[in-house]
Amino acid sequence: MIEILPVDGILRFLAFCRLPRQLYRGKPGFAASLDAERWTLHAKKLNPHFKLVESQAWLARKDGQWVGRIQAQVYHEDYAPREASRGQFGSLDAIDDQAVVDALLETAENWVRQRGQQVMHGPFSPSINGELGLLIEGFQATPMVLMPWHPPYLQALVEARGYHKARDLISYRYAISDAEKIDRPSVAERPEWRDRLRIRAIDFKNLDAEVTTLVDIFNDAWAENWGFVPMTHAELMSSAEALKYVTPAEGSFIIELDGEPQAFGVILLNLFELTEGFDGRLLPFNFARLAWRLRKHVYKTGRLALLGVRRGLHRKTAGGAVLFAFIEEARRRSRKHALEQIEFGWVLEDNMAIRRPIEWAGSKIDKVHRVYEKAL
Repeated sequence: MIEILPVDGILRFLAFCRLPRQLYRGKPGFAASLDAERWTLHAKKLNPHFKLVESQAWLARKDGQWVGRIQAQVYHEDYAPREASRGQFGSLDAIDDQAVVDALLETAENWVRQRGQQVMHGPFSPSINGELGLLIEGFQATPMVLMPWHPPYLQALVEARGYHKARDLISYRYAISDAEKIDRPSVAERPEWRDRLRIRAIDFKNLDAEVTTLVDIFNDAWAENWGFVPMTHAELMSSAEALKYVTPAEGSFIIELDGEPQAFGVILLNLFELTEGFDGRLLPFNFARLAWRLRKHVYKTGRLALLGVRRGLHRKTAGGAVLFAFIEEARRRSRKHALEQIEFGWVLEDNMAIRRPIEWAGSKIDKVHRVYEKAL
């Protein structure tokens, strides 16, 4: 017998957060996030995203064991996603059992339908600005921080429930050694751009003002993309407060064109390298191990987690120059950390204005995540 139980107390909340590592432990390509980091992602009082939605989470229990989870949400009308439903599901994880996945999705569907929604999209975990999509390619690729991982069987179980593709999301592997072999002149050093382009580090000492600039660029850059929901100052600020401790100054930068901020990027060092073998736990002994690794560790991988180029530059020569300068700067800065690989992800499959320059720079498709939809 399968029971679907609401996450309505601290014990079930903790079970909800740690369930993926319990289900997927030992599977190639899976890396367990720290429990403490999952708490900040899923707790309504800690993640400002939940002020924009009505939401509910559930756990599935079978034979006395937790075997799956799901979360559903409906955006308030003022924050309706562009061209996508306000009704969404996310955080779907389960054992290889069609009945379990059906029960979880049916529960989410009914909850969303009762709130007036006729279509459901997902997974959004918990938002388009968080961990997005169901992994369908790249199961054994290098795991990256804040990128969802799912076992291969989950795609078939979801599609058997009647879900079909809404959009695919592409992530690229940018191998530094391969990129160095591509001999092209630097865009920022060309005469026509040398005096117009300026690249500067994000000032973490003046974080509030910098976040205001980043939110403005990000919301302008992404406004026409499918599923877009404006990022709020509070959302980015909550992440930035944590990121300033794990992102080196040279890993976050703003590109100015003619004195005006036009693009930004944030490269996250891959914290999974630090927490390997922790199984998501810091206590009782892993906290000391983490402190030691923080002093000694030399990162090999990282991820371009945030990217924005103002919409007014899209499909223009100046926009291409800014984007190429951005990629070149990411490569240059990666040398300071001896990085071997950067993941550029994710990019919407139909966003060729961004995909072409990334591929031109020598990147290869590494992972594909899928967002599904179903009429209710």
